[in-house]
Amino acid sequence: MTSASGANGDGYGILLCFFADGGLAGPFSDDRRIADPRGLSLSPAGDLVYVTSGDDRVVALNWNGKVVLDSGRTEGLDAGGGTFAPDGRYCVTLRRRGTILALPPRLDTEGEPLLPDGVVPFPRGFGFGGDGELYLSSGIGPSGQGDNTIAVFDRARTLRTPRLVSDPELSPLDLTIAPGGNLVVSSEWPFGSPSAQATIREYDPSTGQLVRVLAPEPTIEFTKPRGLRFGPGGRLYCVGRDHVVAFDFPTGRFLGAIAELRRLNGQALLVLP
Repeated sequence: MTSASGANGDGYGILLCFFADGGLAGPFSDDRRIADPRGLSLSPAGDLVYVTSGDDRVVALNWNGKVVLDSGRTEGLDAGGGTFAPDGRYCVTLRRRGTILALPPRLDTEGEPLLPDGVVPFPRGFGFGGDGELYLSSGIGPSGQGDNTIAVFDRARTLRTPRLVSDPELSPLDLTIAPGGNLVVSSEWPFGSPSAQATIREYDPSTGQLVRVLAPEPTIEFTKPRGLRFGPGGRLYCVGRDHVVAFDFPTGRFLGAIAELRRLNGQALLVLP
């Protein structure tokens, strides 16, 4: 999982690896090009781990933690979370530009924006629907400006629905697509508040209606819920400040904190076989 540093929470600023029992295995890579990492995705073939680095670059590592692909540094890139598009390109949010950049899987060109600059005030997580739609969660930025909803774009990347969701308790930090097609969003509301509630919120992708809310037990004191990932056996994982938590997604049952590390400040995670 990626642990942010600096302005993102004074965390470790490295890519960390944990054992299946939740114990810390240590850094997954010591390559200096990985600094203040954010987005994290497994390639469609399952052989490479793509990491969005705060060093204004994207790299891909093999399972030994060696960087084998490097986009090179792009001044001011400020990329956030990432995921693979149906056409095989690796896509990352550009937080300053308010858009999504699509990079070739070899990371050998600068890529191209999928959407116009400023299409949302502050992009958070995003995902691609089964029919090619793009769902982009729009949240609050560090400056406190932005909105809290999900925008929908069609296959041609034309804005179809600017505000799919009208949920007064949504402040999205990440978005993923559930196996059945519903939208699953990690939320901290009110954003940045010491008393903010960390929840996982599920929405109907057609109507934007809230389907259900998943929440950790209060005793866990789970905060800043960012990276979401589905794993084997119907489990849904979420990483945040100090913890990784898991749910049995079909039933919504909270399974507990599966890993704990002070100052984790997790941004994204992968569950490898």
